Amino acid sequence: FPFAARFALPDLLPPHTLSPLYMLPLLMLLTACRAAATRTLIGGRSARVLASRFAHAPVASAAAASSSAAAATAAAAPPSLVAESRVRVASLLEGGEARLGETVVVKGWVRTVRTQKSFSFVEVNDGSSLKGVQVVAEDGLDSYDVVDALSTGAAVAVRGEVVASPAKEQSIELRASLVELVGSCPADSYPLQKKRHSLEFLRSIAHLRPRTNTIGAAMRVRSALSFATHEFFRSRGFVHVHTPLLTASDCEGAGEMFRVTTLPAAGEAAQPAAAAAGCGDDVAALDRAVKSAGEAVRALKEAAVVDKEAVDGAVQELLARKAKLQAATEKQVAGKPAGDPFADDFFGRAAYLTVSGQLCAETYASALGDVYTFGPTFRAEDSNTARHLAEFWMIEPEMAFTDLAANMDNAEAYVKHVVQYALRSCADDFAMFAQFYDKGLKARLQALVETPFARVSYTEAVEIVKQVPGPKDGVAWEFPPQWGEELQTEHEKYLAEVVYKKPVIVYNYPKKCKAFYMRLNDDDATVGAMDVLFPRVGEMVGGSQREERLDVLLARMKEMGLQEEDYSAYLDTRRFGSQPHSGFGVGFERLVLYATAMGNIRDVIPFPRTVGQMLH
Repeated sequence: FPFAARFALPDLLPPHTLSPLYMLPLLMLLTACRAAATRTLIGGRSARVLASRFAHAPVASAAAASSSAAAATAAAAPPSLVAESRVRVASLLEGGEARLGETVVVKGWVRTVRTQKSFSFVEVNDGSSLKGVQVVAEDGLDSYDVVDALSTGAAVAVRGEVVASPAKEQSIELRASLVELVGSCPADSYPLQKKRHSLEFLRSIAHLRPRTNTIGAAMRVRSALSFATHEFFRSRGFVHVHTPLLTASDCEGAGEMFRVTTLPAAGEAAQPAAAAAGCGDDVAALDRAVKSAGEAVRALKEAAVVDKEAVDGAVQELLARKAKLQAATEKQVAGKPAGDPFADDFFGRAAYLTVSGQLCAETYASALGDVYTFGPTFRAEDSNTARHLAEFWMIEPEMAFTDLAANMDNAEAYVKHVVQYALRSCADDFAMFAQFYDKGLKARLQALVETPFARVSYTEAVEIVKQVPGPKDGVAWEFPPQWGEELQTEHEKYLAEVVYKKPVIVYNYPKKCKAFYMRLNDDDATVGAMDVLFPRVGEMVGGSQREERLDVLLARMKEMGLQEEDYSAYLDTRRFGSQPHSGFGVGFERLVLYATAMGNIRDVIPFPRTVGQMLH
């Protein structure tokens, strides 16, 4: 009876599936059952009222009882804020007094807690801005015991009303109505306290350092520069191309590359050859498989009762294994000369982490016109300075039908655009950097945006540097300038900081100190290369007009000892529809370093990788 009382006819079977011959008796039976059950369940109460409720609630189960119990328990406890949507602190502060009277939820981490006699001030920061929002929690608050136990670093969720603040440095604050502890943070072991930590110490806890003002601000500026990079190139019709991180070629020809291998290190057990080769073409294993298949065919043929279908299947398997063995043998002979140390490696040849996406980007520029790539690159350069990283990000545009002059124009326009965007987007962060790292930062960056870069040929630059005995009075050049040699950091900084006092583009370098792909000038001594030098940083941008003439390119590769077969795909772009083109690369971390006035490049990348050091 209870079952019948709780279900209307449509909940049992759709009416169109019932024959008219027995629909009416079934309906009458169910109606009677519902009426009886209703009288049994409610006694003297109106059956009509309860029956109508059942009609609108066709399914009920034991879960309903437990749900009611859970609801009663939840009603006794304060509601959790974790599932509620939050307002970012940056948005709240930006709205200012226009948000007075609103009830909002903010979530973040406690920066400071100041407890007074009858209330507490809690600064909550969620990483969206340099400043946090001040939360005022009065001691009459139901959750004040939570506030009383808070410490720096704890994760919290706070609901409260936006009210005017009497403090001069802020226009609004949050009057808490509920404070919830999301994640505790033991004060006795948390390494970040309310004091100024050295950047060297923060590098040792790279996983926690983004919670500090300095690193958080650097990462927001980095994010703004990254966004502006895509905005700049997309607004000019460039196509974003994702180039590979694994490569068989050395773009720069310097040999400072990280090798990638699955071959075992000394003392390790060797991997199965097929797995090491990565394509299942281990000749020895395939030879054994062929012999095994041949034995299976022989056994089937010699059986007392020959199953022709089984024999045919076994023969096909034998032929397939023989074909694989032949292909693997041919590949080994053709592509893996005797004594090749990489014959059993994953790719069957030496592989490296890329030092540049340029060569791949060039191939796409030859089809799509203007392209750019933005990703990590790697150099195994044994240089432990404040300007070098083993893993860093590069922005590398390539432009078809473009010469060196247009290339320099594009590089200058790019830097101006991204810096201007960051200045607009991260005003508070730049104010902090100006206060603690460089008081003239904003003026310097604004001048960069508004003033044309200087331009000087390499030959002129060397003559300028030669006119003085050293970078400053009483200090001699560590590397005396000589035509034909790379400009050293001391030369670059002297040109940018002392002579021009702004970014300067040096162009037409000697061919012997530049890469093979740079276009040879008519003097046969220099190439159409350019570097953009910045005060404090030195070289930030390097680029060139690329060599589009196949014969000249092959000659340059031969001069530098590069193997033609390693660059066959790259050379095809010169064989088939070659055109003048150019491009440049921007060391993204050096750009962030310059923009933030930080002194060490390791502080402007989330997890620095340097020689002898990789913490995470």
